Amino acid sequence: MYSRLSTAVIVALLQPFSTFLVIVFLLPGTGDNMEDVQTFLYFAYGSNLLKERLQLKNPSATVHCVARLKDYKLVFGNHKGFASDRWRGGVATIEHSQGDEVWGVVWRMNMSDQESLDSQENVMVGAYSPVELLVKTKGQELSCRTYIMNSCVYAPPSPQYLQVIMMGAEQNSLPEDYREKLRAIKTNIEYSDDGSVV
Repeated sequence: MYSRLSTAVIVALLQPFSTFLVIVFLLPGTGDNMEDVQTFLYFAYGSNLLKERLQLKNPSATVHCVARLKDYKLVFGNHKGFASDRWRGGVATIEHSQGDEVWGVVWRMNMSDQESLDSQENVMVGAYSPVELLVKTKGQELSCRTYIMNSCVYAPPSPQYLQVIMMGAEQNSLPEDYREKLRAIKTNIEYSDDGSVV
């Protein structure tokens, strides 16, 4: 329990007996006691599949597990049709679709990162709304925070954005058949076999 706690040591010399008395006080170290840190589970299905992308502004994020969201599908678009300046194309969202499924990563994050995550998902400007959904993993269900785009106008993703998603899917070993589906997604720039833009 105290292995990661900071210590303060006070040493006093007792003159009458010429011995040392060592008193050790165990004081909680700042941010060290993980039992006191409140966390939440976040289901990522888009660019936040990639650890380096998510941890850029949310350093507490750690992989909890890979999971599947039933009766939803992955789609791409822009909030009210306004293309992302960063990604230059449609970005990921999910929508209800009976019989489909979306694979993703469940991240455990400190509550202190929730505001940063909301900001990344443009919650304050109304682009995405946070929701709690049940995802399945290894025979159990987990309630997770995730995000769904508001007023989505469908648009294909840029090759760069899709590449980030595919890197995250690979990094976290999402099922191969799901990764094949990701690879088959049409982007807003198509290339011929020789690498030239079609």
